Amino acid sequence: MSHSSELKARKAAAVPNGIGTKGIYVAKAENSEIWDVDGRRYIDFAAGIAVLNTGHRHPKVMAAVAEQAQAFTHTCFHVASYESYVGLAERLNALAPGDFPKKTLFLNSGAEAVENAIKIARYHTKRSAVIAFSGGFHGRTLLTMALTGKVMPYKRGFGPFPAEVYHAPFPQPYHGVTTEQSLEDLDRLFHGDVDPKSVAAIIIEPVQGEGGFNVAPVEFLRALRRLCDEHGIVFIADEVQGGIGRTGKMFSIEHAGVIPDLITTAKGLGGGLPLSAVTGRASIMDSAHPGGLGGTYGGNPLSIAAGHAVLDVIESEDLCARATRVGQKMRARLDALAKQLPCIGDVRGLGAMVAFELVKDPKSREPDAEMTASILAHAERRGLILLSCGTAANVVRLLAPLTIQDAVLEEGLSILAAALFDAYGQEAARAVA
Repeated sequence: MSHSSELKARKAAAVPNGIGTKGIYVAKAENSEIWDVDGRRYIDFAAGIAVLNTGHRHPKVMAAVAEQAQAFTHTCFHVASYESYVGLAERLNALAPGDFPKKTLFLNSGAEAVENAIKIARYHTKRSAVIAFSGGFHGRTLLTMALTGKVMPYKRGFGPFPAEVYHAPFPQPYHGVTTEQSLEDLDRLFHGDVDPKSVAAIIIEPVQGEGGFNVAPVEFLRALRRLCDEHGIVFIADEVQGGIGRTGKMFSIEHAGVIPDLITTAKGLGGGLPLSAVTGRASIMDSAHPGGLGGTYGGNPLSIAAGHAVLDVIESEDLCARATRVGQKMRARLDALAKQLPCIGDVRGLGAMVAFELVKDPKSREPDAEMTASILAHAERRGLILLSCGTAANVVRLLAPLTIQDAVLEEGLSILAAALFDAYGQEAARAVA
């Protein structure tokens, strides 16, 4: 029995079924590559779900964490504060869009950041309703599950969910949902379900993650900004997956030139350590009373040190520009494959946040979740780690580290092409049979 098989059996006996895994048991990792416990090498096009924008074990991140560990690892910022927390807040305040005073709160996970953003918005506005969007993903805690617009595997069986959370349709041109239709449905929501004067916040991913890498049209984001201004609603940009350089800018909403009131970040911010943040207008961030925000491990010194190093690396290695170049190479290869394979219905994304949607027929655009799963399986057998997404589980997303070496990127894209032809040929053979 291989070591991986042994660990798989032990995992089945010791870990709940609800913890889904791919069955890869890692022994070591470096930049864009992973080796499992049996010595098999994989190219990583998942990056810990967009966490490792700076790659596995970036030397500067590792050095910063090691240096901090020699001083202290935990005091709780509420008990004995430290300069590095304040300094990283200052850096995020300066990086976030908007020419106004800002403040930043640090937490552990994306879900915590989202929950605290909602708390802050509710306290500031003295309102309770929140509007999110279909296909959005904001976390797996009770409130963030309510905000999430994807049932499986995140919501089924876990209700009831908190009240006064409403969903509006996210524009999806490929599936015939235009910006105009989304705005009309939002207007109907305001007239039929919730008074806009009762809405504390509108939260949106400028590029949806789990929802299928759908990019919010610029005109849609600008219209939301106008609606928030008109009704006194806090505009929250969820940048947990799309932020920290992933799309070619520090924050994905910068592509639209729209300035949110609050921004949530996590994943790539910690470079592999748990760290999240809420950054926003000081007048809003200061609303809550002392003690109303925070947490025991929020802004842990080791994670804060990693966060500083991540921002240093993004600047020194120009990773925003690198994200654009990596994304262009991905898109070029996928566009070429789409001309050969009718199962690829759409290629989309922003920067190095790229995906392609699988369909059974290019005319009907019926989702093909089976083909998607087959592609992932063939890729894994060939040594490439991929992830799916989309509300119908029919989208393959590419999230390679921004630091991926050119040769490894090309190797990974070649494996992806081979896996596509493997899966398509298998499906064609099955249809003939």
